[in-house]
Amino acid sequence: MEIGKDDPTAAALETIKEAIARRRMSRRALIGALSGGVAAAAFAPALTGCGGGSHNISIPVGPSTVAITDADILNFALNLEYLEAEYYTLATTGHTIAGSGIGTTGVGTPGGVTVKANPQVPFATSAFQQYALEIAQDERNHVAFLRSALGSAAVARPAIDLLNSFNAAAVAAGIGAAFDPFASEVNFLLGAFLFEDVGVTAYHGAAPLITNLDYLEAAAGILAVEAYHAGTVRTLLYDQGSTTQTIAGQISALRAAAGGGKDQGIVLSGQENIVPTDSNGLAYDRTTSEVLRIVYLKATGTAASGGFFPSGLNGKINAA
Repeated sequence: MEIGKDDPTAAALETIKEAIARRRMSRRALIGALSGGVAAAAFAPALTGCGGGSHNISIPVGPSTVAITDADILNFALNLEYLEAEYYTLATTGHTIAGSGIGTTGVGTPGGVTVKANPQVPFATSAFQQYALEIAQDERNHVAFLRSALGSAAVARPAIDLLNSFNAAAVAAGIGAAFDPFASEVNFLLGAFLFEDVGVTAYHGAAPLITNLDYLEAAAGILAVEAYHAGTVRTLLYDQGSTTQTIAGQISALRAAAGGGKDQGIVLSGQENIVPTDSNGLAYDRTTSEVLRIVYLKATGTAASGGFFPSGLNGKINAA
């Protein structure tokens, strides 16, 4: 059927096109303002070193507001990718990402990974193991990609705690006094559930802050992969039955308490809920402070370290 000019569908499409055009014009105006009127600079090559991330934006960081660049935003993401990559790599191989040839040095204070001895998960289901191996490779690729994009500006892997942090999270969520995500494949999925939805919301929240379009495109690509991961993990957890669904709900409530209330469990109104969305069907976004409160496991007060990052993140964006 051909859509005519007077067709209400055509009118709706025209409205959407106008809204998109206005959004693009607003973004161009913002880029021009941030770059001091030199709009062409926003399109400078970004993925060779950190030269493209030079446009300053001010965002709340802890109790104050500081100017940040695109490189600062990507380094914030890199800290989170270190965390995910270490978790999945340890679960599938028993060693850290350095054992897979991924670099961890850089700007800031380098740190090691606190984890139990022999963390490799005893997978009982071949499909679960294959999912885990694929996600682990994706996360290592994200680390390598961001480090390459940032060049000499890339931050070092900070200290990461994958032992005490999970125990603290279990207490805070009301799950119990301790939780070992490496003990079984279901525990592993629950640990992954804690990270994956945070990654999606973090990239969504960072998108409006990125001025360089090359960086923005890269962030969008990573966000899509994280969303695929999150959907897989949520589906597998739902299929484990009511007990696992309840625990996932407790983890979701913990994230919501620390991360601005923007969360949904894998069951909503008694129905399966694979994709957490707002009333418009859009994925949630989180500010850097909301993300940090989740990974620091601190719902209130000033947060500059704790939880999965006992010494804090490396880079300028490190306090909530």
